[in-house]
Amino acid sequence: MLLLQRVRGRLWCLLVGFVLVLAMPATAERPGAPLELEGKLPLGSVAGRIDHLAIDLNRQRLFVAELGNNSVGVVDLARARTQSTIPGLNEPQGIAYEPSTDTVYIANAADGSVRILRGEDLALIGRINLGDDADNIRVDARHNRVLVGYGDGALAIIDPKSRTKIGDIRLKAHPESFQIDNSGTRAYVNVPDARQIAVADLAKGEVIGTMPTEGHGSNFAMALDRNANRVLTVFRSPSRLLVLSMMNNAVVADLKTCDNAVVADLKTC
Repeated sequence: MLLLQRVRGRLWCLLVGFVLVLAMPATAERPGAPLELEGKLPLGSVAGRIDHLAIDLNRQRLFVAELGNNSVGVVDLARARTQSTIPGLNEPQGIAYEPSTDTVYIANAADGSVRILRGEDLALIGRINLGDDADNIRVDARHNRVLVGYGDGALAIIDPKSRTKIGDIRLKAHPESFQIDNSGTRAYVNVPDARQIAVADLAKGEVIGTMPTEGHGSNFAMALDRNANRVLTVFRSPSRLLVLSMMNNAVVADLKTCDNAVVADLKTC
């Protein structure tokens, strides 16, 4: 799992560690911290906050959306140093590497654009204007498409070959973190302003239901435990981790967690 930590001044460091997420009964107690620090990679003088991350495994590059700096940092993981910075963005939030076309997608909140960069040299080769608050990005490798949450409530469906938007999945409010299941047929979407976890059928291009939230609100971070067919969502109001079954929407666990969870996404190891 990748975490970000802010230190004195404007220096940001990247902390690399491992987290094992276990679904436990609500009454279980786990002493000790489940996170192991492996190292720190300085990103330089970056103003403002950082948002999402993406990785190009073949080139061992990590992309860091430096939202407050209007840039994306490119980290060389093999050499443990910053390789370059991509400037001129407009509050970059979501970021993803699409391997079949060797392209990098960057969603910009301020102008609603999705910038598309060539993987080899990170040159700009495309732009899709979604209109407002382009945010989380997911790559559906099984069906060769890219999904981007944006606006007052939609997932844009993008064809990476033509680099064009080919459809929308409408939602009741702005989507935060969302995840795609193993089959690529369903997406689970946090919609905090509607107090929902929406379930979207990607073949039909529509929402087909919702999952229970147990009355909790402000659900931002999400992960899937694909082996156990479970959805894990963190709420801020109150601070709870809810574990839900994909099979029947049953609540598997409802656990207390840290206050004001601000991670963009949870990543299962």
